[in-house]
Amino acid sequence: QVELVESGGGSVQAGESLTLSCSALGRSTEVDYMGWYRQTPWKQRELIARIDSGGTAIYGDFVKGRFTISRYNGKNMVLLQMNSLEPDDTGVYYCQALELRPSLTWWGRGTQVTVSS
Repeated sequence: QVELVESGGGSVQAGESLTLSCSALGRSTEVDYMGWYRQTPWKQRELIARIDSGGTAIYGDFVKGRFTISRYNGKNMVLLQMNSLEPDDTGVYYCQALELRPSLTWWGRGTQVTVSS
């Protein structure tokens, strides 16, 4: 069983930065994808960024260069560096790990990010 452990959420002012981290415990091999989603009061859960085991990343349209996802080589650990945070970024941020074959998905419990104007 894989457990995703998230950390790094908190409260900041607009324009400041936060770094979220996520580790997938209980897995001896690399999962195919790891990523971050968020749930805000005004939107359904949406993709922020996802990165594969080779380091290729995709981002949600709203990111606009403000966030960067990175993954440690050979490890099931990802970081999400978030810069120029805005009040609309407030929400619960969830880590996801995805295996393709067999198809398996794991979610973290979520970490709160609050951005004040």
